[in-house]
Amino acid sequence: MEKIKMTTPLVEMDGDEMTRILWRWIKEILIEPFVDLKTEYYDLGLPERDATDDAVTVASAEATRRLGVAVKCATITPNAQRVQEYSLKKMWKSPNGTIRRILDGTVFRAPILVEGITPYVPGWKKPIVLARHAYGDIYNSVEARAEGGQTAYLVVEDAAGNEVSRNIIHSFASPGIVQGVHNVDDSIASFARSCFNYALDCSMPVWFGAKDTISKTYDHRFKDIFNDIYQSEYAQRFEEKGIYFLYTLIDDVVARVMRSEGGMLWACKNYDGDVMSDMVATAYGSLGMMSSVLVSPDGKYEFEAAHGTVTRHYYKYLNGEETSTNSVATIWAWTGALAKRGELDGNAALVDFAKKLEKATLQTIESGYMTGDLIPLFNRPGVQLHRLESRQFLQNIAQKL
Repeated sequence: MEKIKMTTPLVEMDGDEMTRILWRWIKEILIEPFVDLKTEYYDLGLPERDATDDAVTVASAEATRRLGVAVKCATITPNAQRVQEYSLKKMWKSPNGTIRRILDGTVFRAPILVEGITPYVPGWKKPIVLARHAYGDIYNSVEARAEGGQTAYLVVEDAAGNEVSRNIIHSFASPGIVQGVHNVDDSIASFARSCFNYALDCSMPVWFGAKDTISKTYDHRFKDIFNDIYQSEYAQRFEEKGIYFLYTLIDDVVARVMRSEGGMLWACKNYDGDVMSDMVATAYGSLGMMSSVLVSPDGKYEFEAAHGTVTRHYYKYLNGEETSTNSVATIWAWTGALAKRGELDGNAALVDFAKKLEKATLQTIESGYMTGDLIPLFNRPGVQLHRLESRQFLQNIAQKL
């Protein structure tokens, strides 16, 4: 067949370790035989980020603002051990955090549902889409150690440097730690609108929770902005769609989610979303079965897998051993990006290809051919299970495709 043409390139952000290997194989086996793939390539692998003083990450985010759609491989956020392992100049920040700040985006994560894999929470019959605010909180925090006898203050000054307010955080009788976090109204408002727009597109109710009873200024501001925007801009459209917006305390939201059947968009502050997205992904079966997309307020998209770089499998691969690494979420990053590129460019053939690749992936698993992590989760009467190595799994999907 003639390859499907692309008119506008994707921003391609390569990554690290085992996911970098899968990235290359997915392109080779599942995409390039069928699509005349056009990408603007950026190497976000840790060695290149170190060599460019992380300028490559900023460049990739700016390219996403220009081209509108990006696809990203999983990357390492280095800790002290990684600094030594890779002989880094410094402990570079999370590339995901950098990209989120530049795009001012909201992260939406949704489980990839497969017939035969039952969630660990039996009542969950529908997908839970988790929306994570991608700005501020501890990810842009300032921290310090304090010694006994020292005092930490929260000080606010006006533009001229005049002190507006001064509050004691803590007077330390013994050594301790202190942290300052922030957020801005514009980013919270963008987050709210992104959630409400996504919910309208998917006909899902929105649940949002914070701790405004304790955090009477910080968290309460989130509550007020969400409520104001919903009432002034979205209430009527939600009613027409037959969906709703619920605000309650974060602990109450967690309890409600656990006893629900799913089927809602769960909006979370940055840290809550970081933690709860992994909980939701695991409860549906596997982090390897969770899609993720960063959406900016002005309609730019960056698709990625929700999991990390699969370090343990990478070192087995380097030793010449076969691995059975789940590539589904990385495939979904590619299909999401290709479908969105096709949608924005009016390229129906590219959208159709992306949907067929997803269908072929699901059919491969549902017919009993899967990676090792899914074997213990799969239960479908009459289906014989086959454990496939990483490349074998992609080749089986190619046959279905």
